[in-house]
Amino acid sequence: MDVRLNPELEAKLSRLAAAQGRPAEALLQEAAQNLVDYDEWFLQKVDEGIAAADRGEFVEHAHIRSLIDRRYPG
Repeated sequence: MDVRLNPELEAKLSRLAAAQGRPAEALLQEAAQNLVDYDEWFLQKVDEGIAAADRGEFVEHAHIRSLIDRRYPG
């Protein structure tokens, strides 16, 4: 598979690879793996949420409000 990068992104990738002492291809491989892993995880969580909703399992509004208030006081 060939991937074409715009010149700015390619330059950034080259600088990052040089700073890490790794080949740019290894960084791209890692980035692609992370993207695929995240998307698989996200879609699994969406499916789990839909299944829970189909079973009638919902989080009460008051509970969510308290979580938000604790995380973002004021």
